[in-house]
Amino acid sequence: MTRPRIFAVVNQKGGVGKTTTSINLGTALAAVGRRVLIIDFDAQGNASTGLGISRAERLMTSYDLVVDRIPLEEAVLSTIVPRLDIVPGDENLSGVETELAGDSRRSYRLRESIHSYVDRVEQGGLVKYDYVLIDCPPSLSALTVNAMTAADALLVPLQCEFLALEGLTQLLRTVEVVRSGLNPTLEIQGVVLTMYDRRNSLSDQVANEVRAFFGSKVYNTVIPRNVRLSEAPSFGKPALLYDYRCPGSEAYIRLASEVLQREKARAA
Repeated sequence: MTRPRIFAVVNQKGGVGKTTTSINLGTALAAVGRRVLIIDFDAQGNASTGLGISRAERLMTSYDLVVDRIPLEEAVLSTIVPRLDIVPGDENLSGVETELAGDSRRSYRLRESIHSYVDRVEQGGLVKYDYVLIDCPPSLSALTVNAMTAADALLVPLQCEFLALEGLTQLLRTVEVVRSGLNPTLEIQGVVLTMYDRRNSLSDQVANEVRAFFGSKVYNTVIPRNVRLSEAPSFGKPALLYDYRCPGSEAYIRLASEVLQREKARAA
């Protein structure tokens, strides 16, 4: 059986579009027939909220996966999007670093949980996912390292604003540390430029700088600054359901196409 491709959506800066990208990329992939699982790995639980999962429904979360080692399927919830499921997150995740401090293999907890699930899928009766998207917290914490260790590749949202590249050196350094000691095959699938404002010349300047730095790793698709993308989570919906025709939704559909094209080229 083919193992799902696992992407960690990561950037240690907050407010750059990690959760928006996880929700809407996941929705777009599901819309073209892929089975997708989002793992909400942020204590704020915004990916869960943005997919309409109430606090009361989060009886088991990603915290329980990595701390109590419950089977992944016990935490999975269906969403309003066909073929898109989620392992929700909640505030308990903020205590993971302390909880796992004494475990020498703490960085492998999420990886082992996903791989154990895949083994059980082969035995039958469980959903086979094509993609797993891990929505990471805005820090280079034990949670992010767990996600990087579990992932096949990283997807890095980068806001089109002044000093966008600041801090990325630290992220890339962390990637090298993870590669050298925890996950030698980890790669960057792509960098997605977010909150692009075509009326602002600074957005073009930042985009050019990022493309000069990352080269072909930067997706051609740019996610615009769009009020519909910001509004949608308050209605518990991805933007693609909230307003399918808005520029933000259309951009995420194009991004999903690019992701699939890169995956096809990688597998060729």
